[in-house]
Amino acid sequence: MQTIGLVGGMSWESSAAYYQDLNLGVEARLGGLHSARIALTSVDFDEVNALQEQERWDEVGAILAEAARGVERAGADFLVLCTTTFHMVADQVAEAVDIPLLHLADVVADACKEHRLESVALLGTTFAMSRSFFSDRIASHGLTVHVPEARHHETVNRIIYDELVHGKVLDSSRRTVVSLVDELWDAGAGGLILGCTELELLVKQADVELPLFPCTTLHVAAALDRALA
Repeated sequence: MQTIGLVGGMSWESSAAYYQDLNLGVEARLGGLHSARIALTSVDFDEVNALQEQERWDEVGAILAEAARGVERAGADFLVLCTTTFHMVADQVAEAVDIPLLHLADVVADACKEHRLESVALLGTTFAMSRSFFSDRIASHGLTVHVPEARHHETVNRIIYDELVHGKVLDSSRRTVVSLVDELWDAGAGGLILGCTELELLVKQADVELPLFPCTTLHVAAALDRALA
């Protein structure tokens, strides 16, 4: 079994989901008392979030690159960033280490294409929806990517940062997000990418008609495939 390197803390709720799901996955696949070999570094979310808001991406990249070097020194065989938004600096992080980075957008795009989709919707933070770094990487696999209209971005962002990162899961927010999904379906999306780990706490397949592509779940499965190959 290979050792999975996790760079987390963005948010800690997201990192906890990765850690738990990786261990549950190893237990399910191998049985017995097996658990995942993991090297985890967790950054201070407040620090990197403040730098993000100030567009100081070189500094964000430097922090995450140092965290990545830490898990590499701890024996990780490959690297996973436990975040969507901070894949903005994925290339900078990948260049800082000698182990491969399992890029989230590539994993999600592969899953969408396995379902023979041509068009998908992306929900995430305002930054992930309004910038092209993540959607362009998905589109490079031959997919059309839809995002909500700009007037809805702050609503989704508020739900993520004011509620979900603090563990608050509200029915009213679920109804709000589901209504946005219906609009994206009408716009031509054939599937829905939950591009933020915390959104997986809120929206389940039973809540929407479109097939869901939960980023964390898919990322974890891909990491397990690699670690146990």
